[in-house]
Amino acid sequence: TPPVKRRYNADGRRAAAALRRAAIIEAATRLFLTRGYPATTMAAIARKAGVATETVYAVLGTKPELFRLLTEIAISGTDEPVPVLQRDYIQALRAEPSGRGKLEIYAAAIAAIQQRMAPLYLAIQQAAATEPALAEIWQQLLDRRAANMTLLIEHLEAAGFLRAGLSRQEAADTVWAVNSTEVYQLMTQT
Repeated sequence: TPPVKRRYNADGRRAAAALRRAAIIEAATRLFLTRGYPATTMAAIARKAGVATETVYAVLGTKPELFRLLTEIAISGTDEPVPVLQRDYIQALRAEPSGRGKLEIYAAAIAAIQQRMAPLYLAIQQAAATEPALAEIWQQLLDRRAANMTLLIEHLEAAGFLRAGLSRQEAADTVWAVNSTEVYQLMTQT
């Protein structure tokens, strides 16, 4: 009888890859926040993560791609980027019938996002002045945030929760200002 072939089980490899990825993300986050973006090298991230520099590139891409991933993770609150319409709080916001309930869901979500994102905000804002790739990422984040304000306002308007005479743009601008990282930092730093 022919020998029985065993099926290859890749679970160990997947688990090791996930641990390497998590170590790189943690190392990159710590270094970007303590040293800043320009002073953080991919080699330093690799050393801190306990992997080869080539592994950092292979697993997470270039330095700007890695920083973009960190911001997406901070926004999503998971270990992966999550498109805005698939986030849990957006699903809850859609299901909530009252305007007040929608604002409570949104406020809780933004507070959690800001807690994770605010530390990265300063690093990207400072680096964007001299790093074209980060300036582009920063602008994309701002543009996406502005578009998301419109989505919230549409939900509030559908729930009859916009003040009479207040335009969508005025409402979106107000939410933009109130939920900005700058306001969050002013309100939470002692």
